[in-house]
Amino acid sequence: MVKLKTKVAKQVTPEEKVLKDILRCNIKKYRTRRNWSQFTLAAKINISTNFLADIEAGNTWVSAQTLAKLAHAFEIEAFELLKPQNDDITHENNISKIVLGQFSQDLTTVLQESMIKAVAHVKKQYEIC
Repeated sequence: MVKLKTKVAKQVTPEEKVLKDILRCNIKKYRTRRNWSQFTLAAKINISTNFLADIEAGNTWVSAQTLAKLAHAFEIEAFELLKPQNDDITHENNISKIVLGQFSQDLTTVLQESMIKAVAHVKKQYEIC
């Protein structure tokens, strides 16, 4: 019998999603400021155009090495690719919405768990089935 490995999709946290979004927007912004196509940038940093397209679409993450190559090509520090830009307030709004949404979801879960425990305690205390 042959066992097939099943690939489990890694769950992306809201924070990771925000970072990916910031990264992809910054890459596209710096690339278009230089009037570079995806093909041109990909050639400059020695990655495939498809990989760059996936990065800009937010479908994949980059290694530290690729991040460093991108920063070098744009003549900026690597952290600048992960920093929300002052002229783009939508990132801050997105972060707030995601954090509030996650908080709300976590709070709902905690309240539901507390209610279940409280009901079980009352049933046990008063011998209710």
